[in-house]
Amino acid sequence: SAAAQVAGAATYVDDIPEVRGTLHAAPILSTVAHGRLLGVDVRAAIAMPGVVDVVLASDIPGDPMLAAFAGDEPVFATDTVQHIGQVVGLVVARTVMQARRAARKVQLSIEALPAVLTVQQALKAQSYVLPPVFVRRGDADAALATSQHRLDGTLEVGGQEHFYLEGQIAYVLPQEQNQWVVHSSTQHPGEVQHWVAHALGIDNHAVRVECRRMGGGFGGKETQAGHLAVWAAVAASKLHCPVKLRLDRDDDFMVTGKRHPFAYAYTAGFDDTGRLTALKLMMAANCGFSADLSGPVADRAIFHSDNAYYLQDVEIASYRCKTNTQSHTAFRGFGGPQGVIVIETIMGDIARRLKMDPLDVRMRNLYSDEAIPGTGLKRDTTHYGMRVEDNILPELLSHLEQSTQYRRGREAVLAWNSANPIIKRGLAITPVKFGISFTATLFNQAGALVHVYTDGSVQVNHGGTEMGQGLHTKVAQIVADELGIGFERVLCTASDTSKIPNASATAASAGTDLNGRAAQFAARHVRDNLAAFVCGLDGVGAGAVRFAGGQVITPKATRSFVDVVGMAYANRIQLWSDGFYRTP
Repeated sequence: SAAAQVAGAATYVDDIPEVRGTLHAAPILSTVAHGRLLGVDVRAAIAMPGVVDVVLASDIPGDPMLAAFAGDEPVFATDTVQHIGQVVGLVVARTVMQARRAARKVQLSIEALPAVLTVQQALKAQSYVLPPVFVRRGDADAALATSQHRLDGTLEVGGQEHFYLEGQIAYVLPQEQNQWVVHSSTQHPGEVQHWVAHALGIDNHAVRVECRRMGGGFGGKETQAGHLAVWAAVAASKLHCPVKLRLDRDDDFMVTGKRHPFAYAYTAGFDDTGRLTALKLMMAANCGFSADLSGPVADRAIFHSDNAYYLQDVEIASYRCKTNTQSHTAFRGFGGPQGVIVIETIMGDIARRLKMDPLDVRMRNLYSDEAIPGTGLKRDTTHYGMRVEDNILPELLSHLEQSTQYRRGREAVLAWNSANPIIKRGLAITPVKFGISFTATLFNQAGALVHVYTDGSVQVNHGGTEMGQGLHTKVAQIVADELGIGFERVLCTASDTSKIPNASATAASAGTDLNGRAAQFAARHVRDNLAAFVCGLDGVGAGAVRFAGGQVITPKATRSFVDVVGMAYANRIQLWSDGFYRTP
C-alpha cells in the first residue's frame, strides 16, 4: 500500500465515507480521581447547538460491565469514578465539534474520596487488581547469607504514551434485524466483536468487525480500542443510527492506559568474579484502576527478570497494584522491558562495586551448559523451569567484543570522561533473551482463507491486523511463494470477523508467524488440489509437479498458472481453502 499511503489514498477508519444520518459522539469525563458519582446534569449540554442526546450507563441494553476477563471494568462509570478521565457517558451531536463542546458542559456531582496514586500507597494499603504472584527457586535467604558480597537497591521506571499517529476511533453502523457493522482501529477485532455483543446483549454472530489498517497500535489498541467500539455501539443502539466516536488527543491521553510504570526493591548476592549467587526481587506494577492485561504483563516481567542470565537461588515477589489512574495496558515488549531493566541495573551495580567492566560481569552470568557443582544440573534452565535451547549468546558476545573493538572503545570512553567534567560518554554491549508468542497458550493459533479466481489472481484473508508493520505484505509474499506466482497477483484484504472467527490479537511478536503459517497452509491446500489435477493430466506422481515463476511444471509439460486454474475450474476442482495453525 506504499503508493496509496504516499498519495493519501490509504483508507483509515475516519476516511470511510459516512452514511447519511451519521452522528458523532464525545466522552463525558470524570474530573476527580476517586469519588462517589452523585449525579449527572446534562441540561446545559442538551441545550447546545446540534446536540441530539446524552448516553449514560442506564442506556446499556446488555451487561453494564465490559467483557474483559477480570470483569472489573464498567462500560460507563455509575456509582463511583475511579480516575480522572474515566468515561461517564457520551454526548451525541450532528458534528464532532458540537459533541465535544457539549460534553464539556455536562456537570458531574462527585463526592471526592481518598485516592491511591502511587505504587507505594497501593502496597501500603494492599490495593491490588489481582493477587500477588511469587516465584522461587532454591533458597535465596540462605544463599545471601553465604554470599561473598551483597548489595541492596531500589529502582523506579515510568510509563509511556503509545502516541499512535491515528488516534482511537470506532464507527458503528446498525444493520437489519439487530445486526451491526463496526469499523474499529483495533489490534483485536475478535475481542471487539465479543465486547460489543456483550454490551448490546446479542450473540457474537450479529456483530461484524472490520479493520483495514491502523495508523499505529504498539499495544494501545489491543484491548482499549474495544472501549470506543462499545461506547459507540451503545449510542447507536439507543439512537438507531450510525455513530462515530473519535477521541481527540487530549482525551486519548486522559482515557487510555500507558505502559505500566514499575517500582523495584532488590537484594543481590555475588562473588569476587561478579557471578550472582542469590537474588531477592520485589516488582510492583502500577496497573491503574482495573486489571485489563496487567496480569500477563506482570507475569512477563517475571519471565524476563533474568534477561540472559542464570539465577540459581532466587525469590521474586510481583505485586499488581490498583491505583486511581487510567488502567494501564499492553505496550510493545509487554512487561519484558520492565523485567530486563532491573537485572541489567543489578549487573551494572555489581560491576561498579567490584570495579569490573560491565561486559565481563554480564558474560560471567550468561546462561550456559556449564555444570553447577554438586547438583548434576547445568546453568541452562530459567527460574520458571524452561530450558534455554539454541543458546548462542556466549559465542556471539565474544565475537561482538572482538569485531566492535569494544575494549579499545571503553578505554577511549574512560579517557574522555576523566578529561571532561560535564559531557560524558558511555559504551555497552547488552544481551537479550526475549520470549516470542502469547503467555496464554490458547492465543497461539490463527486462521486464513486463500481464494484463487479463474483469472489466476489470488485473494488472502487472515486474522491478523495491519498497523504499519507490513503484516499483510508479508502474508501475501508467503502465499505468492507457496503458489509460485508473482507477488503482484496476490491481494490481502481487510481483517474481518466474518471471514476469520475467534482470531487472536495481533501482538506478542507473533503476527507473521501465526497468520503467515495459516495462510501458507491454506495456499498449500489449493496448490495440492491443482497438483493432483495436473498429475492426472500428465500421468506423473505428485512429487514431480513444481510451481514456479507463474508456471506449473511437470516432466511432460509446462503450463501457465492461469491456464491450469482455468482447466481445474472447468473440471470442478476446489480453488479456495482455509488454513489453520497452532504453535508447537
